[in-house]
Amino acid sequence: MKYTIAVLVENKPGVLARVASLFRRRGFNIESLTVGTTEREDLSRMTIVVKGDEKVLEQVTKQLNKLIEVIKVSDVSKDAVERELCLIRVNSPPEKRGEIIELANIFRARIVDVARDSFIIEITGDEDKINAFIDLMRAYGIKEVARTGKVAMVRGGKNGK
Repeated sequence: MKYTIAVLVENKPGVLARVASLFRRRGFNIESLTVGTTEREDLSRMTIVVKGDEKVLEQVTKQLNKLIEVIKVSDVSKDAVERELCLIRVNSPPEKRGEIIELANIFRARIVDVARDSFIIEITGDEDKINAFIDLMRAYGIKEVARTGKVAMVRGGKNGK
């Protein structure tokens, strides 16, 4: 099972390296990792996706809480809004451009760059939606894919209630 963990940390140099090092030392694999500043400039939020069982989640949470720069660790795997951003460069021969544009519209994706022989398409959504769109684009010839990794926030009020 995959778990999504939100980690509120001090926005200081080296914090990301310490968190990544913790995962390396303990032998936990990071499926995806995103980091960005929060509504406060002195804090950053990391969204980390790890694969494993509840024991792995418990160990990761305990280890993260030991780091001085970590303010709060939350499991946001359930009842959360999750999104990922993906940019896809796909071949777009003139006879296929209409099909690609139609598929992009169906998935609420946007064409953000047009070249003579390719499009760059931006799509946001959950992992399944993005995977489905990438699978459809394979038929046209994918040249490049860049994904951000998951960001997540618990539904409801500020404290998830």
